[in-house]
Order: sequence, then structure tokens, then C-alpha cells
Amino acid sequence: MALSESALSELLVALSDRERGVDLVRELAQYLAQELIEVQATQAIGAARYERSDERVTERNGHRHRVLTTKAGDLALAIPKLRQGSFFPSILEPRRRIDQALYAVVMEAYVSGVSTRSVDALVESMGGTGISKSEVSRICAGLDERVAAFRNRTLGHVEFPYVYLDAIYVHVRDDALGQVVSRAIVVATGVTAQGQREVLGVDVGDSEAETFWTAFLRSLKARGLSGVRLVISDAHEGLRAAIRKNLQGASWQRCRVHYVRNLLAPVPKAHQEMVAAAFRSIFALTTPDDVAARWDEVADTLTDRFPKAAALMDSARTDVLAFTAFPREHWRQIWSNNPLERLNKEIRRRTNVVGIFPNDTAVIRLVGAVLADQHDEWAVARRYFSEASMAKLYATCDTDPAVTAELTPST
Repeated sequence: MALSESALSELLVALSDRERGVDLVRELAQYLAQELIEVQATQAIGAARYERSDERVTERNGHRHRVLTTKAGDLALAIPKLRQGSFFPSILEPRRRIDQALYAVVMEAYVSGVSTRSVDALVESMGGTGISKSEVSRICAGLDERVAAFRNRTLGHVEFPYVYLDAIYVHVRDDALGQVVSRAIVVATGVTAQGQREVLGVDVGDSEAETFWTAFLRSLKARGLSGVRLVISDAHEGLRAAIRKNLQGASWQRCRVHYVRNLLAPVPKAHQEMVAAAFRSIFALTTPDDVAARWDEVADTLTDRFPKAAALMDSARTDVLAFTAFPREHWRQIWSNNPLERLNKEIRRRTNVVGIFPNDTAVIRLVGAVLADQHDEWAVARRYFSEASMAKLYATCDTDPAVTAELTPST
């Protein structure tokens, strides 16, 4: 039935009053939700309240009260109880007192690195009465299905000539040991044959031991990872061994950023800036021959004053200069792990908010969701490498025997 003109006028006046208007919207939302519950209850029972019907299958037996938090505020609802059987309205969900809109907000806030205490304040600011830490965790468990699908998706749709590997550490509570332990989060990203970036995988383990890295790389290959020509990472022994065993035919690029820290370690602090500047000058050159020649010059310069640093350069020459076998347009992005380090920085920002994770599942839930969001952003972003430069990669590697010889694991 349509409202009269006077009723509409009273409604507009009520809505114009900020405090009264908010109450009225909440009352209307509560009335509508309660009516929907009653309609569904009538359908389940086969008869309305006080109605005689041959289709009746049971009777009402009081109500149980439930609070539903919505953007209009907290709605006090009454759910009919039945003498036989059970009834729960479809507009609600068991064991959850938050509507779909707030459910999405809480999950997004969690993935964005907002603490559970701040999520509670956020819910209150949207008209609710707050939300407990345990309820936030229960809501965020809804991310598991999405993260599992992301982690298990196929990688066989395209080749990944460049793969980046790295690990960061977080604190996790180990109930079996009764203490907080350090756990490694390993992350793999890659560049496709078309020059686009993708997040390949993530896992959590006790440490960066060879067995863990081996299992991780095997899982990537089982999902279809192929066509790898260069792996970029730091010089962790367990990781290097796993790369040699599982990614035969790919060369290894030792991250120059990680390497320079090792190079400067035996150099007195007063001379570190000079050595670092000489080392950086190597990467300002634009041809493989010039880069190699400059590397040798710097190593020779260090021999007399800093023999340990010179020895480090001699032993790492092949690994740190592996990038020179690839197209010049790619050098800046493949001579270090910096592209993955930026992603790790974002992961750390989110995990630092949590502090100590209750278990590995919670780590995967948060980090997996962060990586899935980053993967989606990369999917719609411009190419990481141009199509023309990727064509050079395949043309060079397929036709130049010298380059093909470079694409072998270092020993």
C-alpha cells in the first residue's frame, strides 16, 4: 500500500534529523529483516502464525534472539524456534553476526594489515558494537578457499624464463613446543614469455634448508612451471643446491645487492664507500665485454689493499655477471632480487601488524591473500618487459651457442 502524502512528509522530516534519521533507518532495516525471517519461517512451517492449515508440519516454540551488525547499526532480531526440526533464516549465517558488507570490509582490512583491535574500532565506526579478536580470525578463515585456489593454480599456460626466489621470516607460535619460533616464508615470482609478471607460489617452512627449497621448487614444476632460463636469488647454500637439482638448464644470477654486502664485510668501514662506488661502476656499462673487463679492473685494484675482497670478486664473477647473457633491456630488473624485495617489504608491513601468528595456516592465509592481490594487480598492469625485448631473449638464446653455454647451472 502506498504511503499518504502526510506520511511521506513525516518520513522526510525524520530523515532530515541526523540522529532521528539514523534511528529510523535502523528501525526500518530491523523491521524488514524481521519480516523476511517471518516469511521464511512460515514457508518452513507450512502455516503463518495462528493459521490453521493442512500443510502445517510443525509449530512455533518461542524465539531465540540474535544481533545482526549492519551499516545501519545493530539489528535486534528474533528467530523462531520450532517444536520439531530446526529453522535458520537464509539472510543470516550460522555463528556469524555480521552482514555481507561488513564481512568483506573485515577481510579487506585484515589483508591490508589492519590490526584486529583496529578492525574492532572500524566495525564500531560503521554502526556496530564491535567485534572480538576471535571473530575476526574466524571471518578471515573465509580467505582460505581463495588462497588455496591461488596457490594451486596451474602454471603450465606459459613459459617463465625469469624466476625470482627469496625468503623472509615471521614469528609463529608452536603449540607442540610451547614457544614462539621463527618460520621461513618462501616466495617465487616470475616473468612470462610475454613479459608479464606473476606470483608463482608461496609456502612456509622451518628454515631455508635444501630439503624445503627442493620440495617448494618441485611443487612449482608439478603445477607446470617450465621454460626457466635464469633464476635470481641470494647465495643461500640450500637454495643454490635446490636450484641445481630442480631447474637444470637454467643459469643462476646471484643478487648483486646481497653480494655487495658480503663484499664490503672484510673492508674497513672507512673505505667501504670507495669500494662500493667502484663496484657500482661495473653496472653502469652497457656491453657484456665492457662489464667483464671493468669487473677484472676493480678486482685487480682491490688485490693489494683488500685481498679478501678481491678473492670474493674472483670467486663470484660468473654468478654475479650472469645477467650479461641476456638482453640489455632486462639487465636492471634481473641483476638483483630488488623486484621481489619490494614485494617482501609489503609482506613485512602486513605481517608486522600481526606480530606473532598462531600457526602456519594463519601465515599462509594472510601472506597468500596479499600475494593474490598483487598477482591480480600485475595482471592488469603494463608489461614488465616489452614484447620486443622478450623476442630478443628467445632469438638470442635459441641462435647463439655462446649464450646457450651460459644457460647451465653454476657449480
